[in-house]
Amino acid sequence: MSKVADYLQQHLLGEILTSTDVRDYFSKDCSLLSIRPAMVIYPRNENDIRKVLRFTWQLAQKKHFITITTRGAGTDQTGAAIGSGIILVLTAHLNRILELNSRTGLVVVEPGIILGKLDESLHTHGRFMPVIPSSSEYSTLGGAIANNSSSSKITKYGDYNQYVKELRVVLSNGDIINTRRLSKKDLNRKLGLVTYEGEIYRSIDVLIEDNQTTINQNKLELKNNLGYNLAAVKNKDGSFDLTPLLIGSQGTLGIISEITMNTEPFNPETFLMVASCDNTINLQNIINEIKTLSAQPSSIEMINLNLLEDAAKINPNSLKTVVSKPFSKFYIFIEYDLMSDRNNKKYIKKVKKILEKYSHDIKMASEIKDKEKLWKLRDISSYILTHNNGLNRSVPIIGEGAVPYNNVGKLIDGLYDLAKKTNIEPILWGHIGEGIIHLRPRLNIAQIGDRQKVFRLLDEYNLLIKSLNGTISSEGNDGRLKAPYLKQNLSPELYQIYQKVKQIFDPYNLLNQGVKFDTTIDDLKNIMRHDYKLEHSYNHLPRN
Repeated sequence: MSKVADYLQQHLLGEILTSTDVRDYFSKDCSLLSIRPAMVIYPRNENDIRKVLRFTWQLAQKKHFITITTRGAGTDQTGAAIGSGIILVLTAHLNRILELNSRTGLVVVEPGIILGKLDESLHTHGRFMPVIPSSSEYSTLGGAIANNSSSSKITKYGDYNQYVKELRVVLSNGDIINTRRLSKKDLNRKLGLVTYEGEIYRSIDVLIEDNQTTINQNKLELKNNLGYNLAAVKNKDGSFDLTPLLIGSQGTLGIISEITMNTEPFNPETFLMVASCDNTINLQNIINEIKTLSAQPSSIEMINLNLLEDAAKINPNSLKTVVSKPFSKFYIFIEYDLMSDRNNKKYIKKVKKILEKYSHDIKMASEIKDKEKLWKLRDISSYILTHNNGLNRSVPIIGEGAVPYNNVGKLIDGLYDLAKKTNIEPILWGHIGEGIIHLRPRLNIAQIGDRQKVFRLLDEYNLLIKSLNGTISSEGNDGRLKAPYLKQNLSPELYQIYQKVKQIFDPYNLLNQGVKFDTTIDDLKNIMRHDYKLEHSYNHLPRN
């Protein structure tokens, strides 16, 4: 592999590192898995990426295969930012804002930009990007789009499919394509190209036409990252866009080198309500009734009693000015950010009436300092992620799925049952308005018993989500961790269709091999590390 590194260094502007300590560092992301790469490349520009992909494509044609994994900040929790071949790290050089139109809100950026830095720049122009995960201070936009990550504002603003308008993508053979919604006329031009791009458009178009019924039958009315978003590619009017396939593809179809996206007007005048709740029946009733309102809150979040009790043990003073014992079983957070103060007041009044039916304690805040104090309660989950009890640590294996919002009470009850059955503490939080609830068990994965428990939890969680008509990949993505469960959660026909999408874009299986497909439970056991730490994230506060 040193000859490959030497050859590439002659042709690239970016840096290539092969030392043991660098490869050790990049052998881990924020998942439980570990794979040591052969080399790490910091491409200085898009042309560097093209050269690497052309080189690996040419080698593959000669039956020599080197895989490529694209990496941002390595915050992925599914093992999608690690790989055995080349790691392309985009944060060092490809991290600029290229254009920002404060009038239209359109922004053009490189994928390695840190989300928090992007949002800071947008705020100075009166804009913001609402789809920002809580790890935004240290995660990248490219990684967030590749995972189709969520945010606390998902209830109102949705996901990256609503905001990404165009992508510039390096294909597996090194060619460049620009993806955007094409008219029927423009699509016909693409279908006539004799290039690899034309081949992709023709193959995907035929795949959709031949399998339209299967694709439509498997659509879920919730945020679903399973496989590829093939249902959003071709509209009834004949327009066509490959962008939805790339969003959530985790670098398995191509490498994003430039992103054009819309943003929203920034409105700091929000109103926050926090209400206690004693049981899942009342919690479900609150969600059901809020969902009937014509204007939805920007956020509907939840934490539970166990989270607060655990946080109080770790840092007794962290909650003193916010909430006092005895804690309620659940707390629900509802925020409105309508641009009109009159509309805010109108819907706050409606939500307050709903809360009064099911809650005995309601806190309301419109001043920034008061809102920050209440949001601190929700953000207490960060203590759980970073605290270790001896060798026990919170491990990211379950809780990234979603169920229809009217099943979220059953999901919570099921997670309590799962925790009892497996003898773990049921510490819960999440975007309850979208049926996304997190559970992070504390385990010592150096012990055989706890390593076995990881797979029992994965199995049980998968069955629970399936029983509630949900998806195991919503807040997060498939990665390696959930790849063994894709067949169980997709019809055989749809699974094969998604495999064909991968084959069309990446015929030699060079891009992020083992992510989404071709990873088994035995594979996971072989690459599971014996320790779990977030040391590379401690410059910031790791959050979920």
